[in-house]
Amino acid sequence: MTDGTRLGDARHGVHRGFGIDIGGSGMKAAVVDLDTGDLLTARHRIPTPQPATPEAMAAVVRRLVEHDAWARPLGVAFPAVVSHGVVHSAANIDKSWVGVDADQLFSTTCGLDVAMVNDADAAGVAEMHFGAGKGVAGVVLMLTFGTGIGSGLFVDGVLVPNTELGHVELDGRDAESHAAASVRDRESLSWKDWSRRVQHYLRHVEKLFSPDLIIVGGGASKAHEKWLPHVDIETSIVPAVMQNSAGIVGAALMARPDNG
Repeated sequence: MTDGTRLGDARHGVHRGFGIDIGGSGMKAAVVDLDTGDLLTARHRIPTPQPATPEAMAAVVRRLVEHDAWARPLGVAFPAVVSHGVVHSAANIDKSWVGVDADQLFSTTCGLDVAMVNDADAAGVAEMHFGAGKGVAGVVLMLTFGTGIGSGLFVDGVLVPNTELGHVELDGRDAESHAAASVRDRESLSWKDWSRRVQHYLRHVEKLFSPDLIIVGGGASKAHEKWLPHVDIETSIVPAVMQNSAGIVGAALMARPDNG
């Protein structure tokens, strides 16, 4: 630790970070205790602008940073493939994002260093540090079931970024178009009927990666007792424990000098 502010935090027993979690309907942020994963400030939420163009979202990022008077590096969890800070997909965001250097845009707007990370990867990082994946060796797969299906893949605790397993082809279509949590609502499926679709998807993923553990997160994990008992697969499968704070915590961890 060479940063003076960070050393000051250490003397008070707290290493702080700042994470922003960007979603289709809201952009949320908080200060994070990097040693425990606890949020040190209340989660502050601003609705995602519509249309969610780069310029409009950058302005919201600046407002979130200013709300907590944050003045050090921060992390941003983003709903797209992000490689070296550049956005490469736009399945659930405005198409104008493709090809944008989000690292540079947000850093310039805030005047601070920004570390970009895929949102499902961020949630997985949080679970591996403080949640259901803590201390688990081997291949761990984090899957988030919400509007789509997000994924975070870890090998002995090391993130393999941007796996986007919600878009693997299954029965001739994107898996998430058949098994995302939003599909259950849209098609008025019972939890048990939807769980059969999830099981079909998970068995396919098992064949591809032979994971040691699958962690399920996203909105559907809050009601895991209604559907997870109906899922019969070979791999151990558990609900995520970080819940709504996962993206914020994971993003904050990715902004650490040692990358969390």
